[in-house]
Amino acid sequence: MSRELKVLSNTAPARPTGPKPEWLRIRLGDPTNQNAVLKLVEGLNLHTVCQEARCPNIFECWADRTATFMLGGDTCTRHCGFCAVGKGQPEALDPEEPRHVAEAVRHLNLAHAVITSVNRDDLADGGASHWAETIREVRRLNPVCKVEVLIPDFNGDEDALDAVLDAEPDVLNHNTETIARLYRRVRPDARYDQTLTLLERAARRRDREKRGMLTKSGIMAGLGETFEEVVELMRDLRSVSCDIMTIGQYLQPHKRRLPVERYVTPEEFARWREIGMAMGFHHVESSPLTRSSYHARQQTEGAGAL
Repeated sequence: MSRELKVLSNTAPARPTGPKPEWLRIRLGDPTNQNAVLKLVEGLNLHTVCQEARCPNIFECWADRTATFMLGGDTCTRHCGFCAVGKGQPEALDPEEPRHVAEAVRHLNLAHAVITSVNRDDLADGGASHWAETIREVRRLNPVCKVEVLIPDFNGDEDALDAVLDAEPDVLNHNTETIARLYRRVRPDARYDQTLTLLERAARRRDREKRGMLTKSGIMAGLGETFEEVVELMRDLRSVSCDIMTIGQYLQPHKRRLPVERYVTPEEFARWREIGMAMGFHHVESSPLTRSSYHARQQTEGAGAL
């Protein structure tokens, strides 16, 4: 590691003020395809994490007619300090949602569909059966489309995880979000060890059944972690056979969420990628604007297992 990166990892600078750095500037595109995606998801009564999480890449991805569908409504039962999704008591699951997601995937002619959800701790299985039905419906209407799922932790319920794995997604993603030291502040309703256990169980079953499924996880940088703490987290993910990792800059969605502690430089993101690839990850997507589903198809192509 360079001397500059060592200095950055061992200091705690004041929180940034003023405009974002140049490398976080977002280029807005032609709204034509963006509006087409918006009309489609609204017409099918769907939600996208692109909108709910205020993703900075929404203009680029929607211009490409791609979206990450969000199951279970737009209200989450957890209270993560970073997330823009609404909190509270969710409504009942929409039984038509799995079919509607599948229809949207077909309409957009996707080669790689990404599906996520809010946490549904109000449901006995955390929504796992709804997840499984959605994967199967997407496959039924789109037999050549790869299906990537970004799942919650299901409160550590292995049967719920197995229900999702039974539907045979191509990519099983569960985000670590941050380093272990910051969990209480960033993810107060989750546990770091439980996240690692979920990924390990998924990889173990994948290997036992000789599937081609990839496992994936991601974090946000700029919440108070050091450079070396991210490297240690990467080691933890490789220890549970995680194949793909994403690292991006945390951006405060609104004033009631955790502040940005610092803006990580593109050089540091590039260094994390180098370190991760040397550790044995199949692919590391690491840049200021990286998000879990950003360049998702390219990530799996880079991993080379699908």
